[in-house]
Amino acid sequence: MIAETVCSAASVAGLGIAAVTAYRKRFLAAARIAAYALVPIGLVMTGAVGWLAHTAFSPTAWAGFGVLAVAWLLFTSTRTVERRGGRNRKERRAARAAQREVVAPSSSASSTPALGTGGRPAAPPASAPRAADSKDDFSDIEAILKKHGI
Repeated sequence: MIAETVCSAASVAGLGIAAVTAYRKRFLAAARIAAYALVPIGLVMTGAVGWLAHTAFSPTAWAGFGVLAVAWLLFTSTRTVERRGGRNRKERRAARAAQREVVAPSSSASSTPALGTGGRPAAPPASAPRAADSKDDFSDIEAILKKHGI
C-alpha cells in the first residue's frame, strides 16, 4: 500500500513539473517529463509494483537472485579463462621464454659494435645475400604475431 502511494505521489509531482515546463513554452521537454511521470502510476495500475514489493521482502526471491549471481560469475569466469587460451602454466612459461629470446638477442650478438671503424656505419658485406636479412625481418614480425596469438 505504501509503494502504491509513493508511486502515485511521484506521478503527480512529475505531472506538476511538466505543467510548469509547458507554461514556460518548452513543450517538447514538458511532454518528455510527462511521459516519465506516467510510468510509476502505470506500474501501479498493472500490479507490477505490488509484485515487486512482495518479491523484495521474500527470502526465496533473494536466494534466487543469489543463485543467478553465482551463475553469472561462473559464465564470466569461464569466458575469461577461455579467452586467455586455456593453456597450462608450463606452456605459458615456455611461450614467454621463447618471446624473450626473440625480443632480447643473445649477448654474443649484442656485443658487436654497431658502428664500424672511423665512426662510419659498417657497410654490409658484398658476399652476404640479401635474402638472409629479409628472413631476420620476418622472424621479428612472426614473433610479434605469435605474441598476439595470430
